[in-house]
Amino acid sequence: MERKTANEYPQELLNLFHEYQHGDMDRRTFMNSIGKFAVRGLTAAAIFESLTPNYAWAQTVPKDDKELKVGYETVPSPEGNGTIKGYLAKPAKGKKFPTILVIHENRGLNPYIEDVARRLAKAGYMAFAPDGLTSVGGFPGTDEAGAVAFRKVDGKKMFEDFVAAAKWLKTRPDSKGKLGAIGFCFGGGVVNQLAVRLGSDLNAGVAYYGRQPGAADVPKIQAPLMLHYAGNDQGVDAGIPAYEAALKANNKKYELFKYDGTQHGFHNDTTPRYDATAAKLSWDRSLEFFKKNLR
Repeated sequence: MERKTANEYPQELLNLFHEYQHGDMDRRTFMNSIGKFAVRGLTAAAIFESLTPNYAWAQTVPKDDKELKVGYETVPSPEGNGTIKGYLAKPAKGKKFPTILVIHENRGLNPYIEDVARRLAKAGYMAFAPDGLTSVGGFPGTDEAGAVAFRKVDGKKMFEDFVAAAKWLKTRPDSKGKLGAIGFCFGGGVVNQLAVRLGSDLNAGVAYYGRQPGAADVPKIQAPLMLHYAGNDQGVDAGIPAYEAALKANNKKYELFKYDGTQHGFHNDTTPRYDATAAKLSWDRSLEFFKKNLR
């Protein structure tokens, strides 16, 4: 399938897709809504296919990269769903590494997130990407099925699973004892909540277009934060002013960037919402931020 870019779609169509992806609209309603964009022989089904993820585009670091050690680990989570499975990637050489927890979007541990873990491992970190869908059988292979599975998970228990994964990662014998977290969409919101929950146990947090915690919880945050937001993301962006005001009022360390003209999900290179320029700039900033705070 040919890669398209967001500017090839009407903003209204992208907004509808955003609603569908976040469970605010079922597939039938979405397909009916996009019918008016089907012109010049282009069907609604073809539009839908062009918007859905192509995982082949996500593999920037090969699964069998000789410089890495990768595999799956299962972490005990007694306060959550019992256990949580995830993808661990680290450099093949070396005995101890700074660690980064990678939190997926509201689809589960898909190939894009696994590749993000490998990208971090290539940069010298031990990265663990837990699958919040573990309790319902794990990521089912497609984002659409992942969205269905995601709605079946107990949200409070899933958050406890992520907390357990963070603590397990930080205290591993091959950890240097410094913990970072990075998350996207739903995962960006989880990073913000982990900053509240973990306090000084989190050493750096990077949240991509994530929902913000309430102002009353901000005093609990101890980790420096880097917050990336899309320009065209009204729902999430509406929470920025109150969050930033609370961060400033409580003298928290943070950096906030908004990437004009971009869509929610601009870092995810498997969909047309991907923006190569913003993705690279935000990623470079994130790596520099982790280097400063974890090394």
